[in-house]
Order: sequence, then structure tokens, then C-alpha cells
Amino acid sequence: MPRHLVIGNGKFLINLDQHTCIRDLYYPYVGQLNHVGGYQCRIGIWVDGAFSWLTDPEWQFQLSYAEDSLITEVKASHPHLGISLLINDGVHQREDIYIKRVHIANNRDTVREVRVFFNQDLLINETEVGDTAAYYPMNHTVFHYKKDRYFMFNGSTGTEGIYQYTSGVKRFYNAEGTWRDAEDGHLMGNAIAQGSVDSTISFRLFVPPNSAQTMYYWMTAGKNLEEVKKLDQYVRESHPGKLLDRIKIYWQRWVNKSERTYADLSEDVINLYKKSLLIVRTQTDVNGAIIAANDSDIMQSNRDHYSYMWPRDGALIAYAMSMAGYQGMITPFFHFCARVISPEGYLHHKYNPDGTVGSSWHPYIHQGRSQLPIQEDETALVLFALWQDFQKHGNIELPQSLYRNLVRSAARFMSSYIEHDLSLPKPSYDLWEERYGIFTFTASAVYGGLIAASNFCNLFGDDERSNRYRHTAEKIKSGILKHLWDEEEGRFVRGLYLEDGQWVKDKTLESSVYGIFEFGVLPADDPRVVSTMTANRDGLTAKTEVGGVARYHHDYYFQRSSDIQKVPGNPWIICTLWIAEWEIECAKTTADLESPRRTLEWVVRHAMESGILPEQLDPFDGSPVSVAPLTWSHATYVLAVVKYVEKFKKLSGQA
Repeated sequence: MPRHLVIGNGKFLINLDQHTCIRDLYYPYVGQLNHVGGYQCRIGIWVDGAFSWLTDPEWQFQLSYAEDSLITEVKASHPHLGISLLINDGVHQREDIYIKRVHIANNRDTVREVRVFFNQDLLINETEVGDTAAYYPMNHTVFHYKKDRYFMFNGSTGTEGIYQYTSGVKRFYNAEGTWRDAEDGHLMGNAIAQGSVDSTISFRLFVPPNSAQTMYYWMTAGKNLEEVKKLDQYVRESHPGKLLDRIKIYWQRWVNKSERTYADLSEDVINLYKKSLLIVRTQTDVNGAIIAANDSDIMQSNRDHYSYMWPRDGALIAYAMSMAGYQGMITPFFHFCARVISPEGYLHHKYNPDGTVGSSWHPYIHQGRSQLPIQEDETALVLFALWQDFQKHGNIELPQSLYRNLVRSAARFMSSYIEHDLSLPKPSYDLWEERYGIFTFTASAVYGGLIAASNFCNLFGDDERSNRYRHTAEKIKSGILKHLWDEEEGRFVRGLYLEDGQWVKDKTLESSVYGIFEFGVLPADDPRVVSTMTANRDGLTAKTEVGGVARYHHDYYFQRSSDIQKVPGNPWIICTLWIAEWEIECAKTTADLESPRRTLEWVVRHAMESGILPEQLDPFDGSPVSVAPLTWSHATYVLAVVKYVEKFKKLSGQA
């Protein structure tokens, strides 16, 4: 189940489903810890004796965000109940506060009593053991806590606060949870519960005929009772509606902080560009971790999640956001990498948002031989992105602060981690984390990383190191051109693997070879790059109505079809956009930009209703597959739009 709506502020992230129910609540880091864990915090409506959860099939929903903001705008209607809702959700841009506004329209000719129920189903610190849910009479709220995590719930109908409340045991023996108590329209008022618990609160309104009224529900998060009480008081004194309006204005100013022209791109493409900037912001922790995805439903198939910072994803996302003008937002990412880099100078597979090393499936020993359990492109791309950022913004203080601990450390490792017989980087795991060998993408990334390191050394007058790193980079380039180009196939291959002591070419069509031009090994219009990317476009595009480009030929991950000739793999947003990036780079006239423009429009068509982009698409119906949102998908779209606009200006003489 993808997450249809996401809202956050860089330390407090909430994912909502298509019914606007909370499904993930991350605090105090984006991606860590998840205090709801995919369970559903239900919302119910009682009208004149009839009850319905918003998850009931009779409800009809339209999902969107308010223009240029991280405030949701969801319309819901229930013809049988004669009730329509307009729902707005937001997280305060600074404080750890979540606010929901529900505008309730009575579509009947009589005054009607409406009760709205909110269920709080928390597992604090990702376990249901030892939670407490309690009513707090001093400010008429309900709060949940465990150790140093407190969550307080409140609301207002304008004249009244919480109407009824209860707490109780959930998912233990025969107890389903207090949400069941709501279905008769009344709550029993149990004041405290401990263990595996939930709570439910209600609000009462009397809505005039053919008219509407508004209520608010909010949650505050903190380390102790005093913190959440103080934030709750702030909401009440400031008025939740005014706070929501201020949140909306803040994000509108953030996403439009500088004037930008968009060439000949459509309004829909522009809107998704702005939405993608905002979505990437929600997945970026203020301490520097750029999280891959925070859709916890992936654990139903993987038994792990995507709430980690992969340095590769983070670097490419930082690169995109920097090119879009958000240098300040991604500066903490580079400091994060400098803090966590190993003493040897490489970055690990992935990291938790707090900087600790994440889980991994890369072993330290394989077939009796020890190895580094790394993907070397992850180390290289951080330096590549840092240099791109400097070139764009000229902030010399940032790379200077990172020069010793990050730039030189990573460059020293990369320049020593060489298979000298091939003049290529030693084997490591590929960017898809599936195979061990020497790959065109990784070698290209290392080339780009070492060129970046050389440039930084030159910038700071460190000429000896600059020359050494550039010399190593050029050797790698020669190794790429000699060993990873296949004359018979007329394209660059995926990579090399060792078999019986011999290096063997892996000729599988592979989308990531786009790195050969992206990281500067060869220009995009070099005949070898052209033939490679043309083969990928022809051989990896799904031959269905959905279209789109697969990661590689016969991709098994969430595979939807065994007809490999027709569907080489599920289409990925990023892989489809890589083809568009190449076409943009190669364009010689504005007419040449027609194909990449169509690709940007294709992405818009295959976004979810709310504008969220998934990792993959079903090749037959275009529905989201795997996690959503995937931060990398949104960032790659941002980068493609930026590149398109810049190339259009150049070709039309507007630059």
C-alpha cells in the first residue's frame, strides 16, 4: 500500500493513506523511529445514529495538495449519510505539531448532530510493549507515552474540545482496540490503559441544514509531558486554523523562493516539479540524512524497510536539489557523510537517520575470500555531488570544511582501491545491491568522484594531490574504454565478473550505464554513448500501453510478467528519466527536446492522484509498485526538469 500523502518538517514526518488516516509517524528523525508502524489510526463519522469509518467503501475521495504547499486538500463524500468533507492536514514547519482540519458539510434539509472519532493506534519506539495511554484532565487531552516519547492529542469544534474519550487494550487476546467502542457513537471513558494500548477521542457538532462547520484535531510530540503540554497550548492560543494557513504560506514561499521560467513545459509538469521539491524536503532530515523512502508497508514483503540513507541515493538527490537552487537544504547531507565515513575512507552500504550503520546483506567474505561489503559508487558520488554543488553556488566554505575528513579521505580510498591489471576500481556491489563485480556505473562514478577530488585539491592549492587524483581518474577512464566497451555489441556492457580466474563481460542490457555521460567519462553525443543509450531505450522499454524503462533485462524485483521480450522488467521512474536526461544532453535544436518533454509528461500521467511518485509501475495498468513516495524518483524528475529548462534556454538563445 503506497503512501498517498506525506507531510513533515525535517524531524517529524507523517504518512497518510488514501483515507487521510495516519499510517506512519516518524520522530525525532525522518525515518526513525516509526511510532505507528503501518497500522491505521482510524477516523469515523457518526451522523444521527448511523456510523461509518472513512475506510468504508461508500466514501468517495479526491486526493491532492493545496497549491504549491505541503498542506493536503482531500475531498470526501458519503451519499448515503448526506455528508461531505474537506480535509486539510499539515505539519508545522518548525514545531513538532500535526494539525487536521475537517470541514463538514451537511447536505440535508435538517439540523444534524455529527460526531467525529479519531483513533490513536501507536506503538511507541516501534514496540507495543509498555505503552501508556491516559486522559489528562488538566487540559482535557489524551496522551500516549513511553520513556522519553510523548504524544498528546486534542481538538476543537470552535466552542468545545474533546466530547468523549476512552483508552484500552488492543491486539491482545480478544481485544481489537478502542476503535470498536466508537461504532455505537459513544465512548466508555476509560481513563488509562497500559501495555499494548490505543485510545479514541470524539468531537460533537450540530451542523445546520445545507450548511457546514469546521473542526480541528491535532497532535503534539515531545520528550516529556511538559513539552507536549506547551505545544498543545501554543496550538490553542494561536488557533489551529491560523497555524495551518501559516504553514501553507511558508511552503508556498519555500517552493517559489526564486523566480524561475519553465520554457515550454506544461502547467502539469511544472506543478509536479514543485510538488517533487516539497516531497524531497519531507524525506530529508534536518541532521543530514536523505531517506530513500518511508513507506513502511514494504515490510510486508521485505521484512525490512527503505527508511535508511543510502549514500548513493542521498548524493544523487542532493545533486538534483542543489541544481534546483536548494543548496542550503542539502548542506547537512555532506556533513553527515563526513561524520560517518569509515577510517579507511569509504561509506558503508546504508545508514540509519541517526548516523549509525544500517542493516546490510553484503558479506565480508564470499566464496572463501574476504571482501569489503560496499558499493563503491556510494563513496564516489558524494564527492561528485559536492563538486557539482560548488560549481553551481560557489560556496567555498562548505568544501573547505569537508576537505580533510571527507574529500581527501574518500579520494585516498578510491585511488588505492584499484584492480591494476584492468585500471578499473576493484569489485564491489552494484548500485542495485544484487551482484558483485566491476560495473560501468561504478567505474564511471569513481571517475567522476576522483575528478571532483582533483578539482577540490586544485581549488585549495594542493597541486600534488590534484595531479595524482586526476592521473588515477584518467587511468580508470582508459580502463573503462578498453574493458567495458564491447565492439561486437557496439555498446558499453553492464560490467565484469570473475569466473574461473578470468574476467568475463556481463552484456545484460543495463539502464545505469547512463553514468558514462552523467559523471563525465564521455560526452552524451559520443558515438559510443549514443549506441549504448539507443540500445537501452530500444531494449528496456516496456512494450505495453504503460511504457517506461526497466532497470535491466529480466529484472526479477516485484516482477509482473514472465514475457521478458515484451516486458524486460517493471518500468522505473528513474530509469525512464535517465533516457530523457541523455536526450536532453544530446539535443542540438529545440525540436530535439520533444522526446524528453513527452517523458516528463509521461511521469505526470503515472504519478498517483496526489502527485506522489513510486519506485516502479505495473507494466500493464500503471499502478504503483514497491514503495511510494521514492525520494530518488522525485529528485530525478526535478533534475530532468532543470536540465530541460537550461537546455531549452541555451538552444533558443534565452540563456
